[in-house]
Amino acid sequence: MRKALRWVLSLVVLIGTLSTAGAATAAEPDTADIKDRLLAIPGVSLTEEKLYPGYRFFVLDFTQPVDHRNPAKGTFQQRVTVLHKDTSRPTVFYTGGYHVSTNPGRREPTQIVDGNQVSMEYRYFTPSRPAPADWSKLDIWQAASDQHRIFRALKKIYGKKWISTGGSKGGMTATYYERFYPKDMDGVVAYVAPNDVVNREDSAYDRFFATVGTKECRDRLNAVQREALVRRESLEKRYAGVAAAEGFTFDTIGSLDKAYEATVLDYVWGFWQYSRLADCDSDVIPKDARNATDDEIWTSVDTISGFSFYADQGLEPYTPYFYQAGTQLGAPTIRFPHIERKYIRYGYQPPRNFVPRDIGMRFQPHAMRDVDTWVRANAKQMLFVYGENDPWGAEPFRLGKKARDSYVFTAPGANHGANVAGLVESQKDLATARILKWAGVAPATVQEDPGKAKPLAKFDSKLDRRDIEREMTLRP
Repeated sequence: MRKALRWVLSLVVLIGTLSTAGAATAAEPDTADIKDRLLAIPGVSLTEEKLYPGYRFFVLDFTQPVDHRNPAKGTFQQRVTVLHKDTSRPTVFYTGGYHVSTNPGRREPTQIVDGNQVSMEYRYFTPSRPAPADWSKLDIWQAASDQHRIFRALKKIYGKKWISTGGSKGGMTATYYERFYPKDMDGVVAYVAPNDVVNREDSAYDRFFATVGTKECRDRLNAVQREALVRRESLEKRYAGVAAAEGFTFDTIGSLDKAYEATVLDYVWGFWQYSRLADCDSDVIPKDARNATDDEIWTSVDTISGFSFYADQGLEPYTPYFYQAGTQLGAPTIRFPHIERKYIRYGYQPPRNFVPRDIGMRFQPHAMRDVDTWVRANAKQMLFVYGENDPWGAEPFRLGKKARDSYVFTAPGANHGANVAGLVESQKDLATARILKWAGVAPATVQEDPGKAKPLAKFDSKLDRRDIEREMTLRP
C-alpha cells in the first residue's frame, strides 16, 4: 500500500511538472531574482551556481519522464545549465549531443546575438541517465521532447527569441528537434552535422578520402596507417603492456586485437577531423613510414587516434552514442584501397561492437530518411555550416526547393571545428546577419546591409574558446 501511495504521489508531482512546464505566464514577477525564478519551476533543482563577469551561471537538474509518451513509467534527472545575461536578451539553446560542461562557456551564436544560453546534456549520458536504464527510450524523438519540455519551462522566463544550435552530434540534435517541434525555435544553426540517410551506402566517404587535401599529404597518412598494420605483432605487444599498466580491458569490443585495428583504421579519419592540411608536415606524421621506428609509428597513431579509446574504459562513456548510431543515426563504413586485404582482419567495425551485449539493438532505417525528407521540404530559418576537410561533411544536409530562408555553407580548409567565422566573407556576413535577424536583434544598419553584420558581444578568450566538438568520436 505504501509503495502504491508513493507511486501515485510521484505521478502527481510529474504531471504537475509537465503541465507547469507549458505554462504561458511566469511563476514569479520580473523583479524576482533569476535564481528564484528558475527554482520556482517544478522539477528544477540547483546543483551549483558560478559567477562570471556580466553573467550568472547555473547548473541545474531538470526532472524528465523516461518516456514522454507514458510519463507514468518514471523519471530521471537531466543536467541543464543556464548562462544568464538578461531576460531582455534572446536565448540560444545549445546541446553537443553528449555530456554538458559545468563551466561557463558561450557558443558562437550566443556571442553573435549577445544573449543567454541554455545547455542540455543529452539523455542517457551520465549523470542524465535513468536507473535502471530502459535503452529503448533512447531515441531522437524522446531527446527532442526533452528539449521541448525544457524550452516550454524556460520560455516563461526568457520570453524573447530563441535559436537552437549544436555541433557534430549536437548539430544533428538541433536538426531533429526542429523536425519534431518546428514551432519552438526562431532559428537553427547546425554545425558539422552528418546526415547518414542510407546507412549502407557510404561511397561519399570513399570519394572524400580520395580527394581531400593534397596527394602528398594523403600518401603520407596512408603510409603510416598501413605500416601500423604491417607491424601489428610488435606494436600489439606494446599495446598489451600499456593496457596492463593502465588496467584497460576489452570485453565490449572482444579483444585487444580488435581494439588495435579499430584504432589504426581511425587514423586517417581522425587526422582530417581534428587537424588541418598544414599539420601534415608536423613531426607527428613520419615522412617515411617504412623507415620510421616503431616508436614513431606508435606515437603518431596514439596522438591522432588514441589507443585508450576502444578499451572498455574508453567506450563506456559513449555507450549512448554508439547505441544510437546502431539503432537510428547510422555509421560510416569506409574502404582502405591503400592497404592489402591480408593486413585487415575486421574492417570498419559496426556500432554493435562498441555496445555491451546485454543492451539490445535493432536498426531503424526510416529514422534518418524521415528527417532528411522533412529538412528538404520544410526547412525554415535553418543554417548548416560544414568544414571542407571534415570527413563528417561528406554526407551533409541538403535543402529542397521548398526550403525558406535557409542555407548550407562550407568553410574552406576547415575541419570538424568549422564555424561561421571561418566562412568566406560574403557567406559569413550573410550568416551573421540572418542569425541576428532570427534572434530579433539585428540593427537597422544590418537589415539594410548584411555586410555590416558583426557579433554583438566582444570576444572573450575564456567564454568563447573555439574547441572542436571532440565528443563526436572518430568512429562517431
